[in-house]
Amino acid sequence: MKKFLALALAAAMSLSLVACGGGNTSTPAASGNSPAAGSGSDVSTPAPAGNGDFKVGAIYITSQNDVAGYTFQHHNGITTAMKDLGMDPATQLLIVDKVDEDYDAVCSAIDILANQGANVIFGISFGYIDAMNDKAGDYPEICFSHGTGYLGNETNFNNYFGRIYQARYLAGIAAGMKSWEIGNPAVGYVAAYNTEYAETCSGINAFALGVQSANPEATVYVKKINIWGDENLERQAAQALIDTYNCGVISQHCDSAQPQLVAQENGVFGCGYNSDMTEQAPNAHITAAIWHWNVYYQTAIEAAMACDGDASQFVDKMGGNAYYAGLAEGFVDASPLNEAVAAPGTKDAMEQVRQMMVDGEWDVFTGVKLSYIISDDGELEVVKTEADLVDTNGTVIVPAGGPSVDDGVIKGSMDYNVAGVMEG
Repeated sequence: MKKFLALALAAAMSLSLVACGGGNTSTPAASGNSPAAGSGSDVSTPAPAGNGDFKVGAIYITSQNDVAGYTFQHHNGITTAMKDLGMDPATQLLIVDKVDEDYDAVCSAIDILANQGANVIFGISFGYIDAMNDKAGDYPEICFSHGTGYLGNETNFNNYFGRIYQARYLAGIAAGMKSWEIGNPAVGYVAAYNTEYAETCSGINAFALGVQSANPEATVYVKKINIWGDENLERQAAQALIDTYNCGVISQHCDSAQPQLVAQENGVFGCGYNSDMTEQAPNAHITAAIWHWNVYYQTAIEAAMACDGDASQFVDKMGGNAYYAGLAEGFVDASPLNEAVAAPGTKDAMEQVRQMMVDGEWDVFTGVKLSYIISDDGELEVVKTEADLVDTNGTVIVPAGGPSVDDGVIKGSMDYNVAGVMEG
């Protein structure tokens, strides 16, 4: 006798995130009108490129001292990349943290970093996009790089993101396996936003398809809070999902570990985001969709250094103004499985599906769904079935056997939820 667990597909991304970490010389940006930027005498000239005197600037949406989540993972990525390049973050990393997605606040943060001599400035949150776009023109001698956005130019300003939907599908497998094991088809998802942004929407869809691949009876209930970086609202949303829908697994697209803490407090389970949250909720957290931001930051810092003081070469050295990578490049993944709480078969299923995506054999938003068969001796087999990818209205997004949704849709225009997702 064989035990069957079923699958589905997903869609992906294009908005903002949030994390944090431990750092150094940070001054919060003022929220009032920022001074005019440009070549005035009050702005210092960036130091010439070189490992010893090169300065990296970073603008964070939450604290550099966070212990988990969005800013944490970005900060860890930047400092790891710098150390791997022989740099000293204590003296060469300039940080302005706790910067809201407010145009004037971001402009002020950029002015601070420019005056401190930053050669390259990273802004990690989607809402920084307009200020960074404008300031890149005001400071042509500095390289600008914006996370999760879509704007850029042909000289000194690029954007970067990745196929996080692939990692979300893997986390969805873990959530679906657990929901099947505990006999509870209600899976909760705390989201900053949903269909308003392709990034959040595609992430929800990918996760739901992963859940459904393991538990075809599951429903993913989404509770959105319409803001990034509000830990109180993240906590309240997670609790509401448990109280209202009796969710047995809680996942998230928000900045902190609060949903995982709430899951543990309520005796249910969870899948986090941005960083491994097992340490914060060891009795609840199964795995998380995570970023290895150092993969990008090292590439970008090296490109900025290679400009040798001429920031107009930055985009060319990055190979274009839009960086986009996934599992195959080691940019995204699922965190190590917490086998103390994971359901049987989860590790095998995740590993096999991960390899299928790395090899290019299969991807989330195609017209091929996955399911799993576990034999009596514990062997797991991944089964591929041609099937329509449909949204909550029954509209066919990809016909059975069809190719993946285009990257441009996943990153920029996806505005629907797949069947099995309910926003509450």
